[in-house]
Amino acid sequence: MPVSVALLTTACGGGGTDGGDGADAGGAPTDVTISVNSTEPENPLVPGNTNETGGGKVIDALFSPLVEYNPETAEPENLVAESIETTDSRVYTITIRDGWTFHDGTPVTAQNFVNAWNFTAYSPNGQQNGSFFSQIQGYADVHTEDPDGASGPQEAPQPAAQEMSGLRAVDDRTLEVTLSEPFAVFPTMLGYRAFAPLPDSFFADQAAWEANPIGNGPFRYVSRQPGVNIEVERYEEWPGDPKPSIGGVEFRFYESAEAAYADVVASNLDFIEVIPPSGLAGNLYETDLAGRSISKTYLGVQRLGFPLYDARYQDPRLRQAISMAIDREAVNQQIFGGTRPPADGLVAPNVPGRAENQCGELCTHNPERARQLFAESGFQGPIELTSNADSGNAEWMQATCVTITNSLGVPCNFVPVPTFGEFRTAINAREMSQLYRTGWVADYPSIENFLNPMYRTGASTNDGEYSNPAVDAKLAEADAAPSIEAGNALYQEAERMIIQDMPAIPVYFQSFQAGWSERMQNVTVTPFRELDLESVTVSE
Repeated sequence: MPVSVALLTTACGGGGTDGGDGADAGGAPTDVTISVNSTEPENPLVPGNTNETGGGKVIDALFSPLVEYNPETAEPENLVAESIETTDSRVYTITIRDGWTFHDGTPVTAQNFVNAWNFTAYSPNGQQNGSFFSQIQGYADVHTEDPDGASGPQEAPQPAAQEMSGLRAVDDRTLEVTLSEPFAVFPTMLGYRAFAPLPDSFFADQAAWEANPIGNGPFRYVSRQPGVNIEVERYEEWPGDPKPSIGGVEFRFYESAEAAYADVVASNLDFIEVIPPSGLAGNLYETDLAGRSISKTYLGVQRLGFPLYDARYQDPRLRQAISMAIDREAVNQQIFGGTRPPADGLVAPNVPGRAENQCGELCTHNPERARQLFAESGFQGPIELTSNADSGNAEWMQATCVTITNSLGVPCNFVPVPTFGEFRTAINAREMSQLYRTGWVADYPSIENFLNPMYRTGASTNDGEYSNPAVDAKLAEADAAPSIEAGNALYQEAERMIIQDMPAIPVYFQSFQAGWSERMQNVTVTPFRELDLESVTVSE
């Protein structure tokens, strides 16, 4: 008998609230549009090519995947999928609910998922999320790697095939997925945006589609003004539950988090998910936003990444030294008022499979040991850190530099990049020469998601080009474990191996202090630090 994977057959949605009072969640529909602070998406709004938060917010409004995550617990629940069944964690039969349509009125079928996944995995298409399909049988036939890495002069060889052999649309409502090895985490992954379907119109004229994206989510695309905003409106035919009551969303781009915060205080902006340090000082935001703010931990970790393609950073002793030079608790208290717990590993709290204190002494402030290792590495300073200036990260980065200088006796400078788009462009082009901010918010709730996408050779978000064959082998062993529990133990082993290499420094675990306007009610902020657009209500 098939075993139905432990995913509910009802869609998730709001029910509890994090703040606000007024109409019940799922209130009467209104034409009122809310405004949400965001950052300029790096790329056109293609799910397979979006792995940053600015574009992700919009993608998540425009698309509904097979699975979604409960807005309060992050537990996976079926959405477009009616059921997901397997007997061996290798072959999965997914039944798609009847009645789902794209915003152009065409039905959502199993073939739409097959086409989208093959397009994303096919390496000549250059989709950043291609490696999320690496467990599917035939992935190696459609995805080849540049032998010199993204910074090298050679192009990757042409793949042997254009379609993965492990994908099959049995009929319009039945999708069969065969993996190369058993992978118990696979159903949990299916809520990530890379696994969204694409309509036929995308393949008929990709450029036209990118100019007017068509999804299957609760909101449909209206307009985009580069550097200003993106607007979406409620899709009336969306069959999910609860249906949004708001008429639409304006994702608004600000030059600084301070400007966005000032607009929220004045109720000229409806929602900001990251209050800047000026609002955190003395818990000022609790007064500025009395009755309309929240402080909450979420599934995220903030790190400093090393561009390992730069020969200066090759020595792991250097990377370990800088980690031990950082006084995480001093930065936490000085900048964040004690709201950002110092990181003790690569995996955020409350993530299934996480083990505590994986980093040990390498994440403990130890100036003497840091100076010893730094001297042994032979690195010639100064040390430079960089991030985008429009994200509210300058203060903690500068404070981190001060602790590094105090510990090592070597100058440390913070060199900002004006915008998130410019910052990500430099990272993707492998043009970084400094340590760079590289935060991570879970795509789905699993320890695996904090390791494979960033630390496996050639993985989708392995921006520093870290590679360790022993780590790759351990991650592969964990992927193929017969159960989630067995896999988690192996992922923990892999995490400890990665930390010894220190390709990225865990700095603090992320919490957020969010605020909203006076007209917002039933505000639920998810464990992924996103406003739940289906449950929020607004007074006119």
